[in-house]
Amino acid sequence: MSIGKTAMVLAAGYGQRMRPLTLTRPKPLIEVAGKALIDHGLDRLRAAKVETAVVNVHYLPDQIEAWARRQSTPRIVISDERGEILDTGGGIARALPLLSESPFFVINSDSFWVEEGEPALDRLRAAWDDQRMDCLLLLSPLERTVGYDGTGDFVRGEDGRLSRRGAAGGTPLAYIGGYLVAPRLFAGAPEGKFSMNLLWDRAIAAGRLFGLVHRGRWLHVGTPEAIAQAEAALGA
Repeated sequence: MSIGKTAMVLAAGYGQRMRPLTLTRPKPLIEVAGKALIDHGLDRLRAAKVETAVVNVHYLPDQIEAWARRQSTPRIVISDERGEILDTGGGIARALPLLSESPFFVINSDSFWVEEGEPALDRLRAAWDDQRMDCLLLLSPLERTVGYDGTGDFVRGEDGRLSRRGAAGGTPLAYIGGYLVAPRLFAGAPEGKFSMNLLWDRAIAAGRLFGLVHRGRWLHVGTPEAIAQAEAALGA
């Protein structure tokens, strides 16, 4: 099985919390430390030797498409959502014919992580167990996040299985915008717009949602103020 040779890059959102910067530019093209957010993510895909990245577009799509034409590796394929923005789950479901039949990576284009030791995507690939998993999320302890003001999303059991924060005891972990997923998780998914949370909850119920704890830091760049925080963390 060829795991993680393709990736989905989620780039269709409006970036409303990043206004006024996103009034004229899509959030993935906002720069942190002299580099567009989406380029930070693409660096992680290149390091993991991803061959094809599918990028969905909706808001200010011409700018994302112009960016895509300037890329050489990985090969960029556009998934067009101009007619309707489909959210995290619907966007991936629309793009499935462009992705691999094997497990593929998904990354957000509006945040990124700093590596420490073995790269995170390589660790996800090495940890994948197709017999037990439908999805393997990259997570971070709250104290290793920058610009994140949430209270965490999941709790990880000793066997790596995830449950929702509050549903079980344990230390909350934040989902940091990267994962491996098997296409089979989308079987029976709704038509049109829906969140990946729907499918993650199905996987939790089946005991097939797992998590891997990131060893570095996660930079959540959700607002204009968070740009300076991220740059300070990078030493820029």
